[in-house]
Amino acid sequence: MKAISLGPTPGPIRCTTPQDVRRRVAGPSLRHVQSLVRKMLQQWGRRRRERAELARLDDRMLRDIGITCGDVWQEINKPFWRQ
Repeated sequence: MKAISLGPTPGPIRCTTPQDVRRRVAGPSLRHVQSLVRKMLQQWGRRRRERAELARLDDRMLRDIGITCGDVWQEINKPFWRQ
């Protein structure tokens, strides 16, 4: 039986430390999760404000931007978490 050489290893062998293992197992940090929650809340607030502003537009303004009253009704009746 012939031995097949796979060639030299591509780099130095690195030992895994317990800290490396903990970092990988722990998942996202608390700071990262807080950042995601903050961004989500900001986005929800922005949607709420934009829909409220859209509801205040009159028919002439809606014609100017090319949307109908039905489009407005559909948009302003969405829950804040929906795009």
